[in-house]
Amino acid sequence: MADKLDILAVAAHPDDIEITCGGLLIKETHRGRKVGALDLTQGEMGTHGDETDRAREAKNAAELMGLTFRKNLGLPDSALDDNQEYKLAIAQVIRDTKPELIILPHWNQRHPDHSACTRLGYDACFIAGLKKAALSGEPHRPRKIIYASYYRNNEYSFLVDITETFEQKCKAVAAYVSQFGKSGAEGVIADRFKPPDTSNKDIFAPGISIFELMQVRAMQLGQLVGVRYAEGYSIKENILIDDPQKMPVKSI
Repeated sequence: MADKLDILAVAAHPDDIEITCGGLLIKETHRGRKVGALDLTQGEMGTHGDETDRAREAKNAAELMGLTFRKNLGLPDSALDDNQEYKLAIAQVIRDTKPELIILPHWNQRHPDHSACTRLGYDACFIAGLKKAALSGEPHRPRKIIYASYYRNNEYSFLVDITETFEQKCKAVAAYVSQFGKSGAEGVIADRFKPPDTSNKDIFAPGISIFELMQVRAMQLGQLVGVRYAEGYSIKENILIDDPQKMPVKSI
């Protein structure tokens, strides 16, 4: 039986979680919260590396982020669909770990697996709370679901300051050597104006490394709220504010 978690992030492939919400997860581990990750597939259809590489790299990344739990369901990469078996598998992990907060990918996605993960994850959260569901353990339904942004959406419910954890986030992403090359994130962290290292694997056109993309994105979001680096998140319900006078970020 897995330990009870405070937070569980769910994503389609190893490295998705690190790229989209790694800064927040690390920030929460620094607060002493128990944080976990659930990868639905092994990423076996990726252009670079194989499932053995990805599994080793995911383990290393989890250690760098300070996660207390990581599991891979081994569902088929590039073939996730609206499948009750998949929903039950995710729901079982939710029952086993009992998180209060679930992080899912934003629903506006390029990769079909990412958008499928959003639907499967939401349905699994609901099913996990059904007493008569074909699952072991006591019913549990997370209190909150938030959605991590991933380049396509440009509207956010809130932003999270990850200035203090951005470097550690980059190191966690750099653990995926098979995907992003051996040069890692050091150059980007040290000098944001440094030309891209050609030993990096540039997966975003035109010739942009994942580390440059993460930094530009995080700085852009950070500027919106007066911090150096930020991550964007969305929710589907309203936010309740007790005292508007204490809301951070100036209007003018």
